[in-house]
Amino acid sequence: MSELSFEQMLDESFKTIHNGEVVEGTVIDVKPDQIILNIGYKADGIITRNEYTNDQTLDLTTVVSAGDTMTVKVLKVNDGEGQVLLTYKRLAAEKGNERLREAFENKEVLKATVTQILGGGICVNVEEARVFIPASLVSDSYERDLSKYEGQEIEFVISEFNPRRNRVIGDRRQLLVAERNEKQKELFAKLQVGDRIEGTVKNVTDFGAFIDLGGVDGLLHISEMSWGRVENPKKVFNVGDTVTVLVKDINDTKVALSLKFPETNPWANAAEDYAVGTVVTGKVARMTDFGAFVELAAGVDALLHVSQISRAHVEKPSDVLSIGQEITAKVVDFNEEDRKISLSMKALEPEVQEESEEA
Repeated sequence: MSELSFEQMLDESFKTIHNGEVVEGTVIDVKPDQIILNIGYKADGIITRNEYTNDQTLDLTTVVSAGDTMTVKVLKVNDGEGQVLLTYKRLAAEKGNERLREAFENKEVLKATVTQILGGGICVNVEEARVFIPASLVSDSYERDLSKYEGQEIEFVISEFNPRRNRVIGDRRQLLVAERNEKQKELFAKLQVGDRIEGTVKNVTDFGAFIDLGGVDGLLHISEMSWGRVENPKKVFNVGDTVTVLVKDINDTKVALSLKFPETNPWANAAEDYAVGTVVTGKVARMTDFGAFVELAAGVDALLHVSQISRAHVEKPSDVLSIGQEITAKVVDFNEEDRKISLSMKALEPEVQEESEEA
């Protein structure tokens, strides 16, 4: 029986390892871009930064120390320089994928931090396993800019799991929709016409503003923003404004809102304020060929017919009046039911002026 050489005996004193094998090792040295481990083999194991993390700026000395034990996977028994190439990241990703598989099968809600913003969505990592959430599944409403989610911790479910095709899809939208539906159910159970409720301006359009009432969006139409006239809602409201509104109507899931509170109704005391014979002042709001409409108060317009502008002949209102001009006139007719008021400037002119014009 031949005696073994020293090298043979040394080799046999170390365990054998194979590509793909999971081994445990002890950290013997750490550099910013690599970790060296004793894995009980004749050669040391090396983990490069790229095989430890997806973060290529990470200084490995800040997360690993000599003496730490690590469970890793063998990529190459011999990397060409007599060292064993190891991976920590891929093994962690495999464990992460198993975690994701369980979450997918159990419809479990996961929580993770957004690590990357892409053109078509966002990415999160669950135990080093990457999950992609398409832009359409990030929120329950369209969002043009996803950058606000970077670094934010979010909840989601796994809607598609196919690691072989590197396709693991997350869905945050269905959680938000379910939460919104629950809030809607609770709100509609107690919401009634005539209620006053505080909300937040969610969106402003040319025809009105959408108000978030806490899970339910209500429409504040431009015609309900004031007793007076609102030309442009975007000049009145900004997204994020807090407003107290009146519930005007509820039709299934549609809620109509108003800012026309009864106590601020300018017509409440109109019969007294604009009785026939009362002299009033107002501003010319708009004109037609047959007369001018004068705003006496927000929401109260009166007609100054062209024949009542002056005792002298006036062809059309714009010949003697201008938009925004303040005028003084007498109320000559008041119809509360139809909310119509007629004015006369002529009635305030001295009769001698009329006689001199006829002379």
